[in-house]
Amino acid sequence: MAGEEETISDGRTLEETPTWALATVCFLLIFISILIEHLLHLLAQYFNKKRRRSLIEALDKIKSDLMLFGFISLLLTVSERPIASICITKSLAETFLPCGTNDSDAYSDEETTCLEQEKVSFLSREGVKQLQFLIFILAFFHSLSSVLTFSLGMAKMKSWESWEAQTRTLEYEFTYDPRRFQFTHQTSFGRRHLRFCSEHKFLRWPACFLQQFYKSVSRADYLTLRHGFIMAHFAEGSNFDFQKYIKRALEKDFKMVVGISAWIWLFSVLFIFFNAQGFYNYLWLPFIPLVMLLVLGTKLQGIITRMCLDSHNKSPIVRGTLLVKPSDDFFWFNRPKLVLLLIHFILFQNSFQLSFFTWTWYKFGLRSCFHQETEEIVIRIVLGVVVHILCAYVTLPLYALVTQMGSSMNKAVFTENMVQGLKSWRARARKNLKTNHSAQPSIDTSPSYYTLEASFSVYGDHPPPCDNTDYVAVEIGSEEKGSKGPVEHQEIRNNSFEGFDLSKSTKLFEEKK
Repeated sequence: MAGEEETISDGRTLEETPTWALATVCFLLIFISILIEHLLHLLAQYFNKKRRRSLIEALDKIKSDLMLFGFISLLLTVSERPIASICITKSLAETFLPCGTNDSDAYSDEETTCLEQEKVSFLSREGVKQLQFLIFILAFFHSLSSVLTFSLGMAKMKSWESWEAQTRTLEYEFTYDPRRFQFTHQTSFGRRHLRFCSEHKFLRWPACFLQQFYKSVSRADYLTLRHGFIMAHFAEGSNFDFQKYIKRALEKDFKMVVGISAWIWLFSVLFIFFNAQGFYNYLWLPFIPLVMLLVLGTKLQGIITRMCLDSHNKSPIVRGTLLVKPSDDFFWFNRPKLVLLLIHFILFQNSFQLSFFTWTWYKFGLRSCFHQETEEIVIRIVLGVVVHILCAYVTLPLYALVTQMGSSMNKAVFTENMVQGLKSWRARARKNLKTNHSAQPSIDTSPSYYTLEASFSVYGDHPPPCDNTDYVAVEIGSEEKGSKGPVEHQEIRNNSFEGFDLSKSTKLFEEKK
């Protein structure tokens, strides 16, 4: 076996390498690894300082994905020799080749045991090393593309802050005064979506397809959907900051997008398989993410138009502004979160194709058998860039706004301070219910800058279970401990905040950070 290793070896072993050279390489690798780990730690500290818990979780997800890629690379290194020792016939090795046929020199570096049997390796050692490099490039491209796409999308939605600020001006209150009546088609939202083509299903979808390229989210869309969301879940006239809520929800969704699930890995394996010559994959494979993205954007635009049509059909005259009703029925299979899964798939597959193109370019050259035609090179590069730009500037803002119009709210409706306070309150309430079956337990779960007390309405002689309560009366006070101050009583209904002004509660929670 020692003789076999000497014939296969391409250079000096560590026995023949100077110790200073080995120590230098080890030092550089350790230094670079510690530097990257320290930069990620500083980034996590920055997010923690800014109270961006969702971004911290997304950063942890990126770390776990990188660890997964490293583990796959380690498995390939350990199993390099056993994989190369698996022998197959030359006729089987000539099938599904990316270059059509192999030269006679292609089998010169095969394992000795396979050559003795007039066979070839299942995957040569050189092929395993090249596959490791592909995994490294894929990890880099996926993380980079996810961060860039969401960063550009958040920058695009920066203009929504000015729209949100306008809702607190006197001009906005005068324009959308509930005492003013107007026809639906006279509103800015109605003029944008109530057209001749909107009434006909076969004309509506081409119109929605074109509309996503021109102001995919307009000011009228944002203000109308914001009004419908608040009217469905909060009290009328609430000062709830809809733009910050969307931002928090998008940060939570980012954690899912940067991850890689098993079914996405399966499609990546199929992508590698279809790179064989004869499939002409450059004519259809790069178009799959683009087509899916355009269909998704058309669907989201169609949801906005359908909400406008439903409101118009119910009442052609509106009071103040047009009121849209959120519902899961507008989405595919009544699942708004399915949109996020599709965006996740589109981004990863597009990143995979770009990383695969970069890998073949670096390892085999630009004019290799992987892309012999000039058209193939142009199609892969142009479509890869176009998909990322469209997703960041068109589809992502549409997703962030439209998916909030489902039947239920995202957990991001609560700020981090409120989430911690409510969790503490719930834990103590459950503990008190187990130890004391009193009808009105009173719990102080707050830090020094706020108090949160809860009292359950009495049904008969015993309070209802905590998980099955339809109505919970919450007392929120802004006074310090030991002081007397006014207490606000608000009633929360299960899965709804109708009659509950969350903006006041949020202000109390964040009054003294």
